[in-house]
Amino acid sequence: MNKTRFHDYGTQAVLLRKKRMLVIKVISILFPFLIIAGVEGGLRLFNYGHDLRLFITSPQDPDYYQFNPDASLKYFSDPAVATKGNVELFKKVKDTGTLRIFVLGESTTIGYPYFHNGSFHRWLQYRLMHTNPDKRLEIINLSLTGVNSYTVEGFAKELLPYQPDAVLIYTGHNEYYGCLGAGSTDKIAGSPFLIHLVLKLREYRLTQLMANALNSITSRKASAGSGAGKTRMEMMVAEQQIPFGSPLYERGITQFTTNMDNTLRLLHEANVPVFISNLVSAEKDLFPFISVEADSTKYPDFNRNYQLGVQSISKGDSTAAFQYFETAQHSYNTHAGCNYYLGELQLQRGDSVAAKNYFDKARDFDALRFRAPSKLNEVLPQLVSKYKNAHLVDANAVFEANSPGRIIGKELVLEHVHPDLKGYALLSDIFYQSLKTQGIFTVSEDAEMSFAQLQQMMPLTVVDTLAAKFKIANLKKSWPFNHTGAADTMLITTAEEQLAYDVAFRHTSWGDAMRELYTTYNRQGDLAKAAIVVAAIVQEHPLDMAPYEEAGNYYGKLNNTPEAIFYFKRVFASAPSFDVARTLFVLCLKADKTTEALPYLNYAIDHNERRLNLLPVRECLLQIVQLQQVAAKEPANIAVLNQIAGLYIKMGNKDGAELYIAKVLQTSPGNPEALAIQDQLKKV
Repeated sequence: MNKTRFHDYGTQAVLLRKKRMLVIKVISILFPFLIIAGVEGGLRLFNYGHDLRLFITSPQDPDYYQFNPDASLKYFSDPAVATKGNVELFKKVKDTGTLRIFVLGESTTIGYPYFHNGSFHRWLQYRLMHTNPDKRLEIINLSLTGVNSYTVEGFAKELLPYQPDAVLIYTGHNEYYGCLGAGSTDKIAGSPFLIHLVLKLREYRLTQLMANALNSITSRKASAGSGAGKTRMEMMVAEQQIPFGSPLYERGITQFTTNMDNTLRLLHEANVPVFISNLVSAEKDLFPFISVEADSTKYPDFNRNYQLGVQSISKGDSTAAFQYFETAQHSYNTHAGCNYYLGELQLQRGDSVAAKNYFDKARDFDALRFRAPSKLNEVLPQLVSKYKNAHLVDANAVFEANSPGRIIGKELVLEHVHPDLKGYALLSDIFYQSLKTQGIFTVSEDAEMSFAQLQQMMPLTVVDTLAAKFKIANLKKSWPFNHTGAADTMLITTAEEQLAYDVAFRHTSWGDAMRELYTTYNRQGDLAKAAIVVAAIVQEHPLDMAPYEEAGNYYGKLNNTPEAIFYFKRVFASAPSFDVARTLFVLCLKADKTTEALPYLNYAIDHNERRLNLLPVRECLLQIVQLQQVAAKEPANIAVLNQIAGLYIKMGNKDGAELYIAKVLQTSPGNPEALAIQDQLKKV
């Protein structure tokens, strides 16, 4: 028995030692991870590094989210070239009936070089606000300059929990040179697995600490002037020549296809409608940046014929030039410059179809890939067809339809890819029509703002336009445009031009410039221009009601009653008050909108803090409503029209009375009662 017990104790001791060894091994294995977790926790505790989430609580209002200004650091390896986006707030708790739209993309999508109210999403916002004035609208632009489909895919995944009603996408031009692009200076570019792994690791503060240390070391080793004078565009380009059909070219196509397929699939699985536009770029009016030279051993006649063609162009001999270029083209047909010259010469001959074919080839064969190749526009319909919630927005077709000879150029595009104001307006219209067709919003025919009205009414100041011109002029003086000989200059002779210059080169903020412009216009007594400035500020800060009320007052003084009503309605919906209600019923009566006026008049009576006698006004208004119902059935009933005019005079509504007297005199020019009322109006 004792031996047995001793044997049991020995076995238990061995087992205990094995368990201890196992625990030690497990602890040894886990210890580094525990250390890492501890360091990560400590770094977060002391707020080291950056929170890279897509949205943060807005410092302006804790009930709202906004685009995280540090979100881009997840995608840019070099913080020095990382870009920031818009600050557009949306509610943490989405209100019932809110239309919430997120916008994803790159520099075109954010509105370069106009930004602010020049961007297509602001044109869309302005139009939707006017066609659906009673609907709460949240359009949040998450676009950044210098990014591509990796950022679009990442942002799309992160925004899904925030209840989007639709997502709008315009991207593709930065697929090669945007951050993580196939031909960018980013060292991890080219391996999708590695890119996604690094993007995930960058969320951790320990990784950020290591990256900062590495950047500090490499920056000390780098020469002091290595990046001096270079634009962000130039700093992000690693491979200046990416020939058509090369492995790097194909990698960019694959990268775009894979990332956009993932993006559309994510949104499809979340049942979110997505509207993705194909791409627009200059075809004519922009000579290719880099043409891949012909191998003289394989194509011995190309260079001679090409140079003879160039010489003939300089001499003005287009016939000879065409012959030389055509001969050169037959021997080597992928030279971007040769295709471009043939496009110009065919255009001169009046053959826009042949010209477009050459211009398209010139763009695709341009080895410096700042313009997306046409292959991306071919890929998009195939991707969209896979998902029922995905809708193709055919911007390219609409831009072509609005370009001479259906060839996109300087009429709509500023340089290589960025639209001018008309172009951005067109882009907004294309998305607007697509959203409406798919039932994302509804609008009655009588409330619809036409495209022509949108172009006329959009609040864009001269500073917005001039600042864009300064930016583009400066861009064309730098690489790669300096290779084309562009050297635009602009003289500053007015205060507006000085403000625009300061905005363009970041000597002052857009908001400060608008405030100074507003003060100037007020001092000059230019109410129309002051109204535009205030309306522009409304678009920038749609949650701030003070500019709405100010805009309403300006448009009221300018006798633009519909716009005054629009702005005061927004104020009343946000914060009902007696004064705003009284203003609204007066404006509505002035515009002969009696049924719209009645609720505001009733509110004013129920909250009559000024103790005004408004009951007689309501009695007259109710009589007018009844008479208008009769007039709708009997439009030629002159007696009824005269009665309405008389009641409007009694209410002090001269505009309403004049409207009905005009109707009477149009039918019965000599009507004595109408003439008497007309005389009475002249004395008012």
